Amino acid sequence: MSETKGARVCVPVCVRRADELGPSVRRAAEVGELVELRLDCLDADELPAAQARLGALPGETRLPLIITFRPREQGGARDVGLGERLSFWLDATRRLRASSGRDRLFADLELDLLESGRLNPDDDLFRTFRVICSHHDFQRTPADLEEIFGRMARTPAEILKVATRASSITDCLPVMRLCERGRREGRAVIAVSMGEAGLLTRVLAPAFGAYLTYGSLEPAQATAPGQLGASELRDLYRVKELSCGTLIMGLVGSPVGHSLSPHMHNAAFAALGLDAVYLPFEVVDVSEFVRRMAAPQTRELDWNLRGLSVTAPHKQAVIPHLDRVATAAARIGAVNTVVVSAERGLEGFNTDADASVVALGGLVELGGARVAVIGAGGAARALLWALAERGARATVFARDAVRGREVAAEFGAEALPLDGALFEGFDVVANATPLGMRGARESETPADAAQLRGAGVAYDLVYNPSETRFLREARAAGCRCVGGLGMLIAQAEAQFRLWTGAEPPAGVMPAAAAGRMSEAV
Repeated sequence: MSETKGARVCVPVCVRRADELGPSVRRAAEVGELVELRLDCLDADELPAAQARLGALPGETRLPLIITFRPREQGGARDVGLGERLSFWLDATRRLRASSGRDRLFADLELDLLESGRLNPDDDLFRTFRVICSHHDFQRTPADLEEIFGRMARTPAEILKVATRASSITDCLPVMRLCERGRREGRAVIAVSMGEAGLLTRVLAPAFGAYLTYGSLEPAQATAPGQLGASELRDLYRVKELSCGTLIMGLVGSPVGHSLSPHMHNAAFAALGLDAVYLPFEVVDVSEFVRRMAAPQTRELDWNLRGLSVTAPHKQAVIPHLDRVATAAARIGAVNTVVVSAERGLEGFNTDADASVVALGGLVELGGARVAVIGAGGAARALLWALAERGARATVFARDAVRGREVAAEFGAEALPLDGALFEGFDVVANATPLGMRGARESETPADAAQLRGAGVAYDLVYNPSETRFLREARAAGCRCVGGLGMLIAQAEAQFRLWTGAEPPAGVMPAAAAGRMSEAV
């Protein structure tokens, strides 16, 4: 991809009352390079008042304004037919014809309106506004996206905008290709994949040549699924500094929205002045992701991908798709870190294992200690390996008793059923399951206070929230409690070294994690 740097962030204004437009424009102008007026968001009876104010709104800011009046089927807030939209634009042209100059005014017109034959390139609208031709699909990424883009290119619009729903992360590929096509054809393009799986387009599309990206004033004011905050784009992802040379790292898993990893890694990159960014990648099919987006030999995206974190449910599933696996990771049977290079392909490592016992240092002498490990997945395997290396006596407790016995046998541990288990006498009881993680299973715990009574240390590998139900039950049982944040930081610091060859700056990752956790409370 060609060198592009200095992304423009457009901040949408979506309010219900006309008298809120001016103040909202001023607020949006504080964090963006353009402001979009979503006039379709207004209550129907507020539209005339907003139209009366339209001529004055460019005076609220020196930034360019994009004016939008979108029908519901294209993501608008209400039903507006073709005739109503045409009347709106004729009125807007009349009110803004004598405004501060065409370079500061954009009209976002839907493809159907531009193809209707009701507008002529010689009309005043094209002399008053720089016209954006837009097409939105909130249900899917259509197979005929290139054909739709071709129709848009045949309109008299100056800028072409496509926004489609990403059902999987690979739906980002055809959308990103439109940026490349626009660059080849000398056309300004805005390209967005909506939804959690499309996040990478919101951050990286400008580096591929997209004219702008959208960022909301606040998360609650997002005007499309998966839209990030403008401050998040600027401060967390440093979107204005990204270019074709930027090193890209990311978290592969599902779900990934809760993760602290982007905050920790991006803070460390910024502290060292590295041209690098770390993104959450919502991935359901890890095989397809590796083949089409990660593996240097087969990927369809020309990006400088350097490394991946791997989280549930892919820590074991990713292994067959790697070119090399480090000895310890192969023994553990789980990979949480991938280093990507053209020379060596995809190399898998496990930084979870050593990190998993960092938090227990000073609390328990692991040599000879009795440790109960609840779970039999990738996190449990890493912990069991680290415990075996340090001479602890581990017992696996799993709901799937057969799987629990199999995993225990691999690491020289015992196995007992989780149902009805009592942990009295164990020096450590570790939750290595996702139960209690922020989200749908936040209220769950693998063990209650009655089961934990008489245990020494309760250790939850879940880090978000910091106070899980498992830890609350353990505290009620009189256990000393340790959360998973220390492990998260230790494994992330090890990943950073593998990807960059540099030492993460002391204290930066812990501070970033703690800051994000405090925001979430």
